[in-house]
Formats: sequence, structure tokens, C-alpha cells
Amino acid sequence: MKKIITTVLMFSSMHVAAQNPYDVDKIPAELLTNASVVLRLEQQTFDVRNASHATYTNKVVLTIVNKNGEDESAMREFYDKFSSISSLRASMYDAKGNKIKDYKLADFKDRSAISDGTIYDDGRLKELDFLNATYPYTIEYSYNKDYYGITSYPSWSPVGSFNYAVEKSEYVFKIPEGMTFKYIKSPGLKTDSVKVKGKTEYKWSTVNFKPLDYEPLSAGIKNVSPWVMLAPNDFEYDSSVGNLENWKNVGAWIYKLNSEPQILPPAVKTRVAALVSDAKTPKEKIKRLYNYLQGNTRYVSVQLGVGGFKPINADKVAAVNYGDCKALSNYMKALLNEVNIPSNLVVIGYDMPSMNPTFASLNQANHMILCVPLQKDTVWLECTSQHVPAGHLNGGCSDKNVLLVTADGGKLVRTPIYRPEDNFQKRKTTVAFNDEGVADINMLTSYGDGQYDDCYYMQFLEPFEQRKRVINGLNIPNLQLGTLKYDQPDKSVAVINESISLKCPKLLTSGADKLFLTLNLTNRKESVPAKVEERKTFFGVPYGYRDEDEIVYTIPKGYKVDFLPKEVVIESEFGKYTAKAVMKDNTVIYTRTQTMLGKKYAPEKYNSLVDFYKKVYQADKVKGVLAKVEQ
Repeated sequence: MKKIITTVLMFSSMHVAAQNPYDVDKIPAELLTNASVVLRLEQQTFDVRNASHATYTNKVVLTIVNKNGEDESAMREFYDKFSSISSLRASMYDAKGNKIKDYKLADFKDRSAISDGTIYDDGRLKELDFLNATYPYTIEYSYNKDYYGITSYPSWSPVGSFNYAVEKSEYVFKIPEGMTFKYIKSPGLKTDSVKVKGKTEYKWSTVNFKPLDYEPLSAGIKNVSPWVMLAPNDFEYDSSVGNLENWKNVGAWIYKLNSEPQILPPAVKTRVAALVSDAKTPKEKIKRLYNYLQGNTRYVSVQLGVGGFKPINADKVAAVNYGDCKALSNYMKALLNEVNIPSNLVVIGYDMPSMNPTFASLNQANHMILCVPLQKDTVWLECTSQHVPAGHLNGGCSDKNVLLVTADGGKLVRTPIYRPEDNFQKRKTTVAFNDEGVADINMLTSYGDGQYDDCYYMQFLEPFEQRKRVINGLNIPNLQLGTLKYDQPDKSVAVINESISLKCPKLLTSGADKLFLTLNLTNRKESVPAKVEERKTFFGVPYGYRDEDEIVYTIPKGYKVDFLPKEVVIESEFGKYTAKAVMKDNTVIYTRTQTMLGKKYAPEKYNSLVDFYKKVYQADKVKGVLAKVEQ
């Protein structure tokens, strides 16, 4: 009898263990260390039937270790009229792997994927947010997605971010023999392939990938995590057939979509003729027509079938005064064509990496702009903005490979790069003290190009919001903000001016009979990132820039300069810093410059950057000393 009971208990114990595969205790310890999320299991399969039809199946099991991983506690999948989602399933488990809940089909939200500024979009979204306040917990979901039109294949990148571990992930790609495709992958990733029933199956996988600790200023984790990008060579989508073997063919397909003659209404033609009647140069004509575009149209997105790639015709844009990036670029092209200035549509990845010269695909782009080649120059036009000057591209579009669409097909070209001296901040500040020691401070700052992009939106905010952001941004103790003004004096140049007046009752600190003055009032480096030993990812600042500051302090009545620090010059491969304070009459003039280069650096150089920043931090804290004038 005892033997029978023991056997039953052993069987019961084994049964429970088999039923709880998602017990957090089963995660290897090295995967949990510093992890916010552990991808327990991911199984993706993309089964291509022909150039226009495929089925994608996906199963995901994720353990949310702590609150920092909460953003991953959701399922979201997009679809449109050329795809459908079925077989939705989802469950939640507690830390021991016990099932808490099975989700019903009604629990999944099905909503429009319309984004801000979009009024025509057939995209939809299936989504489910898993809510649980007790950590850790595990979510599981799966679904199928059928495609009835294809322009791209799903990529595989199982490591979502820093502090993200992967226990097991695999991607299986099936394609009929006789169909061709292409892929690129992370170095060292193994590719398995086998022929099964008239198809070739490719497989990529990873197991027990340890979480990466957060690394400041990182350029991304792509160089240290597994990934695969795939793309079709031949495709069919919304009754359109194309070939993506190279960028020339990609451009040829897009050119064909846009080959329909663009006819402007007679009233627009008359207006165009009047606008350029006395323009002396092609550049002046471009600026005037671009200003006309900005003043008479607005941006909305249109994503209906092949409309995600084909623009609305120019006459329709003229009638309704709106369009998406493709429609507005095409409309601007028609306006320029009316005055015999040729231009080219440009396909670009806004805030995306540069297009890979040896790997052509449509999913490397999400935006369209216009290129106007002139005899000795090239003008780039961002046609969705009602404010930026003609010829200015912001950081999401500058310095990258883009696809120029021509009659001869696509050509990869490079958008302009802005030098550090182009992305400037130039600030002049005066500080005067009254008899009570209260400082009257006036600041005039000009921001150019990249730094213009960072703050030009300020001129469109409500005054209260403007003041709140300025107060939070200035590290001046007990400041009392007076006037605040933003101004872009020349709308054709990417420069905005900021004028600020304020008072500060406690700018000076005292000790014995001396006053101490922190010389860098307005642009101090307030912190230094920690060093990272054995760093893994590349790093860099978002863009190169140059800051120039001049502060003129009027010495308080009854005081003289007792001490000023020596000039500081700090140079490194990352940039250059200078600071100097000099006396002139009854003033102290403090000048500071900092130039940072917009490069990407190897991981092993990161601690040298920290050393550079530490020197800048220390130099920004130096004080001048004022002493009473002897009577």
C-alpha cells in the first residue's frame, strides 16, 4: 500500500512539473540577472505560397520580471485589407507558472491604426494589454496572419532592448523552390536550410541570450544581438507587380506608380506664373513656390493599398489643400515643373538607418521628400512642414543614403550632412547686480540647423507652456522669469532666436568679506555618465554641434575682482572645450565654447569620453571671487 501511495505522489509531482513549464524558477539564473524581461519562447514561421500570398504564424511567451518590463506586456499586430489575423489566443501565468487567466476573443481590441494627422488609412490593429500588478508574471499569445499582397517579409530581431533576455527564439522561413529572395544577418548567426515538399525552409535561432546592461549614449544593440532582414525579389501587391533585386528596380517600380501626368488647375497655373514673374534665379523660384506650398496645404497621411506608395494626383491636392508626404512632394514637383525646373521624388527612411547599398527593400523607407538638382547646387525640400525653410532637412533625414526616383530607375544618393558649426547655439548674456545683490539677467540665444530643429516648435506653444519649459531648462536658482520671446527673423534660414529676461536674488554666495560667482551661469554640464567596463555597443551624440556662450557680469558696487580661474582648453577625439574669464573695466567677461563631433565610436573608447566629460563638468563649476574695495 505504501508503495502504491509513493508511486502516485511521484506521478502527481511529475505531472505538476510538466504542467508548469513557465515557472520563473526554471529560468537560468544568468538570464534573470539584470533582466526586466525574459523571452521564454518565440516561434515565428513565414510560409510563402507565391509572390502575393503567405501565412505568418507567431507564438510568444514572455516573463515580465519587474515594472521596468511593463511596456512589453502587450500583444499588437497590424493588418489591412491585404491581410487578416486569425486563431488569436492568449493566457497569463503567475510566478510559479500557474495559469491565472485565458483571454477570450472579445478581450482583444480591434481598432483603426490611424495615427495623428491621418484621415485616410485602411490599417487596423489587433491588440491586448496584459494587466498584472504582481511581478514576476508570464504572458503567452499566438496568432496567424494571412497575406493577400506582399511588399516585404518579416524581419527577426528577438532581443527587444537592453535588460532583455532570450531563453529561446527561432524564425523559420519557407519559400517555394524556383522563387528567389534575399537576406542579410548578424555576423556569426548560423543559417540552417532544408528542402521539404517543394519548398526550402530556412531557420535562424538563438538560445540563452543574456540581458545587456543599459549603456549610455548607445547607438543601438544591433552589433551585439542576433537579427535577420529578408526581402522578396519579385512581389505582387494591389494589382501591381514589381522587382526588388536592386535599388534601380525599386526606383523603377515607384517611378511607374507616379508616371501619370500631373495637371495643375488653371487657377494654380496663373498663381504660379505671378509668384515667379520677377524671380531672378531658379533658387528664388523654388523658395517662392515652396512658401506657396507651405501656406496653402497641410499634411495628412493617406495609406490605402498601393496608396501607401503612390501619391494623390496634383490636381486633387490643389482642390482639397492637403496630402501626405508623397502627395505634397508630388504636388511641389508639379509646381516646379510648371516653371521648367525639374525635380525628383526621394524615398527616405525618416529616423531610420541609411539604406543598405547592397540590400534593396521597401521596408527601409517610411517617408518621401523632393530633390531639386541645380547646375551648381542641390535643394532638398521637406514638403510636409509648414514652417521649415526651403533646403533644410532635419536630423531624421540628413546625412543618410536615400533613393532618388528617376526615369532610369532608382539611384542611391546621400542627403546633406550638417557640420558642428552649422548646428550651433550662440548665446550672449548680460548680468547686472543692484544694491541688494539681485541680478538682472538678459539672454539672447540663436539656434541653427540641428539645434533649430530641437527648439523651433517653442514658438508655437502657449505662453504658459513656453515659460514652464524655460524655467525647467535653466538651472538658475530662485529665478524669476520676466519676458520671453521667440522669433525667426528670416523664414528662409533655419535659425531661431530666443530672448529671455529674468531676475535672480541669490546668484552670489558669500563667505567672510568675499562673494563667490559661478562663472558659467547658462550652459553647464550638470552630470557625467558612469563608466562602463567591457562596454558592448557603439556610441555617439545624436549630432555634432557647437555651443558658444558669452556672459558679461557687471561687478557689484563696492567690489573688485579678487580671483579669476585660468583659461581652460580640453581637446579629445570627441570634441573641444574652451573657457576663459577676463576683466574689462568694471566687468568680468566669461566665454565658453564646446564643439562635439557627430561620429559613432567603438565601445572601447567610451570611458575616454567619460573622462572628457568629467573635465568639462569640473571646468563648468569654477568660480570667480570678488572682494570688497578697501575704503
